[in-house]
Amino acid sequence: MKQLLIAGGSHSDVPLILAAKNLGFRVLTTGNQPQDYGHRYSDLYVPCDYSDPEALLAISRQHSLQAIVPCCNDFSALSCAFVAKELGLPGHDNPSTAAVIHHKDRWRSFAQEHHIPGPKAIGCTSEQEAFKAFAALCFPLIIKPVDLTGGKGIKRVDTVSEAVAAAADAFAVSRAGRIVVEEFVEGTRHGFTCILKNQKVTFWFSDDEHYHLSPYLVSGASAPSSLTQETLQSIIGISEQIGKLLNLTDGIFHVQLICRSDAGPSILEICRRPPGDLYVELVRHAAGVPYAEWIVRAFAGLSLDCVSHVAVSSFVTRHCIMADSAGVFQSFQFDESVAKKIREQMTLAQTGDQIVHPESHKLGIAFVHFSSEHELRNTTPDLQKKMRVGLN
Repeated sequence: MKQLLIAGGSHSDVPLILAAKNLGFRVLTTGNQPQDYGHRYSDLYVPCDYSDPEALLAISRQHSLQAIVPCCNDFSALSCAFVAKELGLPGHDNPSTAAVIHHKDRWRSFAQEHHIPGPKAIGCTSEQEAFKAFAALCFPLIIKPVDLTGGKGIKRVDTVSEAVAAAADAFAVSRAGRIVVEEFVEGTRHGFTCILKNQKVTFWFSDDEHYHLSPYLVSGASAPSSLTQETLQSIIGISEQIGKLLNLTDGIFHVQLICRSDAGPSILEICRRPPGDLYVELVRHAAGVPYAEWIVRAFAGLSLDCVSHVAVSSFVTRHCIMADSAGVFQSFQFDESVAKKIREQMTLAQTGDQIVHPESHKLGIAFVHFSSEHELRNTTPDLQKKMRVGLN
């Protein structure tokens, strides 16, 4: 039986694991967290720090893989691109292209060079360079490490003194020792995901993003998005432009953006790995397509002839269940009006779990279906109040 490695094994990777098994692969998972939720679904867990390309290459050789798939993490995507090149595996961009896509400073430089709409930004390798960036850009600013996801290390600053402190913090957590300083952009926040084939968008899906305690960590997403058709067509065109410029291989292409009411989309980040927290299942719930399978097919070098565009046919919010404060988890307390609308739920918490960082600790994920777009828009902002977490 052919062997496929998912370079990860968190709860977010479960759809990928199951899709690969349904495609006939023996599925291995990895990572340095043997207790991660996804490992229970794979055929074999192999311990390895997937952010270490050479370590990932060693276990890939050991198990004679036919395919490798990144998990919902940029380090995984970078390491998988390296392994794929070394072993001649299909479905991945070359490592230098992957670095442009998954390192925020290199992406900003590429975007500005090719006039791709986005915030004005400057990449920095030292605090001295950062200080020069503060003078060259207009406040407020966003400061972020180039190589972390999930809102880690990101801060908005309004003064030079705040910027100096935030830059020092961002340098401290960046593994690459680099940060990016960019001008703050006001607008609504969205995700856009698609399948590229020959650098053309064959399927696309968009959402509205929602946030809880952290303004930089997405805690929910709903579809259909509120973006206009004109804006969506613009994003499709930008995605295809990037695909051609970088000569991207077939497969997933994901965009995070801000829509400015007066100036159209501003592209914040892109990636070529699945988004986290069961985003691929949001696509399945809302559009009825096997998005996880399509992603695995591309990374495994299988045919994508089955992929075509399907419009969103359901009104769905993927809601990450989170507490409002630190404490000890006891139970979920859902209003009946919302509980009856939940079509699927993954519970990650157990009674007695300690919640130290409520702004990032996800206790479960629920897919809430609504009867109309009006109900979706009116109810989703209140889900945090209607899907409460009981603490001690």
